[in-house]
Amino acid sequence: MEKVIAHELLRIGAVFLRPEEPFTWASGIKSPIYCDNRLTLSSPATRDIIEASLAETVKKYHPDCQMLMGTSTAGIAHAAITATLLNLPMGYVRGEAKTHGRTNRIEGRMEPGTKVVVIEDLISTGGSAIEVVEALREAGAEVLGIVSIFTYGIKKGLDRIAAAGTVNHSLSNLDALVEVAAQEGYIGPQWKEKIIEFRDSL
Repeated sequence: MEKVIAHELLRIGAVFLRPEEPFTWASGIKSPIYCDNRLTLSSPATRDIIEASLAETVKKYHPDCQMLMGTSTAGIAHAAITATLLNLPMGYVRGEAKTHGRTNRIEGRMEPGTKVVVIEDLISTGGSAIEVVEALREAGAEVLGIVSIFTYGIKKGLDRIAAAGTVNHSLSNLDALVEVAAQEGYIGPQWKEKIIEFRDSL
């Protein structure tokens, strides 16, 4: 599955590989790769593969799941579609509470004790996903884990998720992606090792 997803991300141009002109991630890290999973929503064929894979991953690793919660904003649509496939309720967690109305941070009706899986589009340093997990726990949810589309596999992120007492299962990852990218001619073979070295240096 990880290579199929990697192929799809590359095929629709959701992954940008620019080793000689690095991107700046939200965390401030300068990176030769940028993965924009929002673009998968605009490609029905790729979207179908991803949502079916998210649903299968939730069923495989978290069969007791009672509700999906998307991260704001990139995880919301994926959580909604996956919840439809699984016939589960869903909601999402805002980056911060609203300053008006009911001042919600968590949107959707979630009772204390609900077994929740967080749907995230991308895991880099893990910070945003962990914030969502903590907000859900504060509201009384039992967070079973995170299911994401893609992870860079950064050790800091993996360690932070483990330290938060949760687990992430990604559909694809950087190792699979650079292998497929080299095989299909998106990058020269020399860049494959350099991109992995960049990740391992973080």
